[in-house]
Amino acid sequence: MNGMSNYADLDWMPARQPIGMPAQDFRNPYRDADAPNWQKRSNNWVSRLFTFGAALLTTGLLLAAFTDWLSTGGFGALEYFLIIMVGLTFFWISLSVSTATTGIVSFWLSRRPQKARPPAKALDVALLVPIYNENPSDVFGNAAAMLEELRRTNSQHSFSLFILSDTQDAEIAAQEMRAMLILRNASGDDAQVYYRRRPKNTDRKTGNITDWIEGWGGGFKAMLVLDADSLMSSKAIVTLADELSNDPYAGLIQSCPKLFGAETLFARMQQFSNVTYGWPMAEGLAVWSNREGNYWGHNAIIRTAAFAGCAGLPRVKSLRGKDKLILSHDFVEAGLLRRAGWAVRFLPRVEGSYEETPATLIDYVLRDRRWCQGNLQHLRILPAAGFHAVSRFHLFHGAISYLLSPAWFILLMIWALINNGEDANVISYFSNASPRMPIWPHISTVSSMLILLFMYGMLLAPKIIGAVVMWVSPEMRRAYGGSLQFTTSFLLEVLASFAYAPILMVQQTIAVLRSLAGVHDNWEPQKRRGGKYSVGTLIKFHIVEQIFGFALLLGMGAGIVSLWLLPIAISLSGAVMLSGISGINLVQKNWSRRHLGTPDEVKIPRVIALSRQYRDEMRGVLEVLPSDHIAAE
Repeated sequence: MNGMSNYADLDWMPARQPIGMPAQDFRNPYRDADAPNWQKRSNNWVSRLFTFGAALLTTGLLLAAFTDWLSTGGFGALEYFLIIMVGLTFFWISLSVSTATTGIVSFWLSRRPQKARPPAKALDVALLVPIYNENPSDVFGNAAAMLEELRRTNSQHSFSLFILSDTQDAEIAAQEMRAMLILRNASGDDAQVYYRRRPKNTDRKTGNITDWIEGWGGGFKAMLVLDADSLMSSKAIVTLADELSNDPYAGLIQSCPKLFGAETLFARMQQFSNVTYGWPMAEGLAVWSNREGNYWGHNAIIRTAAFAGCAGLPRVKSLRGKDKLILSHDFVEAGLLRRAGWAVRFLPRVEGSYEETPATLIDYVLRDRRWCQGNLQHLRILPAAGFHAVSRFHLFHGAISYLLSPAWFILLMIWALINNGEDANVISYFSNASPRMPIWPHISTVSSMLILLFMYGMLLAPKIIGAVVMWVSPEMRRAYGGSLQFTTSFLLEVLASFAYAPILMVQQTIAVLRSLAGVHDNWEPQKRRGGKYSVGTLIKFHIVEQIFGFALLLGMGAGIVSLWLLPIAISLSGAVMLSGISGINLVQKNWSRRHLGTPDEVKIPRVIALSRQYRDEMRGVLEVLPSDHIAAE
């Protein structure tokens, strides 16, 4: 490409200011000598006792009833297995409900006016945007919007923006460099905007950030790590900088990104759920995690020297004994910071922090497979020396969130076998055919109905909690487009999530089995706008769900599988169709454009409007210019 050498000759980065980032040792505890001494809040144990105690109590009550229903005829190995599986799976549902309840209580108790805080000391903050084969128009459009917002903001902090490219595609790299020239020309001579491209993406995103720290991290007190699809308002950025400046004990402060920009059915379902139901969960998590919070890899501000000194990642051994890169690095980095004596905080009330979500079911599943691969790796890090108990819980929770899907799948299969009356289920059918078959446990139709209704109710509880709080506020209902629109969107989201949940359960089960079998997915860039998939691709991708769905329907037709499983059977047997319609663009049609909408669509925040404007402008220029054209200085 003729223009590539000319681009490479340009000076894209400031003078180097290196800082060391040694890899940590999981075998020995570590304390950062620069970490200040600090005390836990005295009431922290109360929130944890309430949250986890309520989850354990609810699980215990269900198990008591479940044990009583299974007790007829005594207990065998399968009964004990069922009790353990129900307890393990239901505890996490209960924990979600109790966390949301804690969040609501905390929110209402903290509504009194906040005390004025002292002015924050000025920080030099680097905004880091690591990218890998992304759409340059979107990345640089978001960057332009954030820079424009910061220019309009009076802040004592100074901000520099770094686009850290790991792009390996030469055509995309050429577009990035052209976009960078456009961005710098538009930002003015005094703008601190930089670009660096690594010829090899060694160690992926972890290596990208480490390369910046070891080269330029010494010049910045803090770094605000973003993703390729991240967008933050100036108010959110300055708030995080103020919080880090005013809290000398904090090593990392995580914001709670809202989803934005969703257009397809599946993406808007995720976005509506995130904005409407996610905040009580986020509030509760912030309360009980307190200063042992977590890190989600983006939209968080980090004390650079602390991160460099105590969050360098070593390799971990795989099941086959090979040294492997830590994939889901963010949870581990948060644990390392806390281990070294730094507080890790979560601020869910910081407004103006955004990210995007996959557009279709297949795109979501492909991303989820990579996350599954990384989160299961956390099980090998749990024994690491010196980690705080809450940090270990975050690591374990990340892994168990995927292991729950095969657990639910096993329970579903057992339910299908035993749950249609004493003489009309699969097990009885085969036992009658062969008297040597063991007698399996039986749950009456009434008991089965009560169990399913209770579990469905608990699954719905976090959604209902969030929706009710929104509904009681006329102002919030108006923000969603009015009472009727809010109710319509809520019902659509519940129906859609129930339809897609069984498919996601099977797909996550497949992801776990692939990871355990050593089948690793390449960490390719996410398709932000969604792929277009043929019918053949859809059938091939969802063949497992289709087979299980048709098997359940056949069993129901034969009278040996409970009709209570009909919604799950319909979902699984319709996986191809549901996957196909997941990519339907709702905002292109007048009758559907408001469905599953959020307040940020009814009243568009300035940073989102700027992002759309600059994305369109950047796209128009990049699509017109030839690949080897250099914009005029």
